[in-house]
Amino acid sequence: MNKYRDIIKAPIITEKTANLNENGNIITFSVDPKANKTEIKQAVEKIFDVKVESVNTINVKPRKKRVGRYSGLTNRKKKAIVKLKEGSSIELN
Repeated sequence: MNKYRDIIKAPIITEKTANLNENGNIITFSVDPKANKTEIKQAVEKIFDVKVESVNTINVKPRKKRVGRYSGLTNRKKKAIVKLKEGSSIELN
């Protein structure tokens, strides 16, 4: 079960994702960048005990940041947009 907790890092809660959750039963998660759609689907189903209809993923590239004379990059991220089947729901409060 620890493997599944390593794949799903945290839910992304914004106004846009809250509207998606209310209208279309869609949840957005921050996930491990190495995880694929099948692993994400299995992890969500095991952790939250729901049925997943589809998974869409987005790779967020690192951005350049600068503090004084030092420059670097932010960490890369991966987002997963998970659509749940009818009758399934997750409460993220």
